[in-house]
Amino acid sequence: MYREPYGAGSFVHVIQRGTRGSPIVRDEADRERFLFMLAHFNDEFAPENWFRDISANDQPRFERPIFWPEQKKIVHILGFCLLTNHFHLLLEEVTEGGISKFLHRIGTAVSKHFNKKYGESGSLFQGPYRSRTIASDTHLTYASAYVQVKNAFDMYRYGLDGAMKAFDQAYTWALNYPYSSLGDYGGVYTRPIVDKMLLSERFTPKEYKTFCRDFFGKPDVEAGASVFE
Repeated sequence: MYREPYGAGSFVHVIQRGTRGSPIVRDEADRERFLFMLAHFNDEFAPENWFRDISANDQPRFERPIFWPEQKKIVHILGFCLLTNHFHLLLEEVTEGGISKFLHRIGTAVSKHFNKKYGESGSLFQGPYRSRTIASDTHLTYASAYVQVKNAFDMYRYGLDGAMKAFDQAYTWALNYPYSSLGDYGGVYTRPIVDKMLLSERFTPKEYKTFCRDFFGKPDVEAGASVFE
């Protein structure tokens, strides 16, 4: 995958990988912090001390501090999945340059926190993020399954192959995997991260599971990964 041109209104699949396959998160606190970034960096307003602000007064960290201005989104997040050494996002650009701004904020904040916490230095990520512009509604639907289901299956204890052999069990596991947006669509989580309208208009949770079962049952799914990466 390389970075294709896009503008406001474009749907884009984004991947950001750790350098040489190295981890970008090491523990649950790192993973939870990434989720807070998704929620709070999607805004024209971007305070430097954002984590201190959301941690004040023991308020829920997904809750927007009352002293921040009203949120003005720069992207719509349609899907995400965080793995150990990279992450996937499915985004719609809302404002010109919104995706680049959003990814820059995340990359900078993840790197700064990781290096400070673990005494590391240098670049955490393998160059700039890569992106693929979504060409059609069908492509968008497939990309959603790839981003939030296939990548969650990669984190399943038996891997993607094991998930294919026990789809119902693996899908239930993926619904509850907190670092994928699948659970947001399935009603397991209610987090202020994902704009669910687009996929929710097309599928009920049950219909989406059936779609994913059919999609992953195709023999060319692995070969088709090149479409998304």
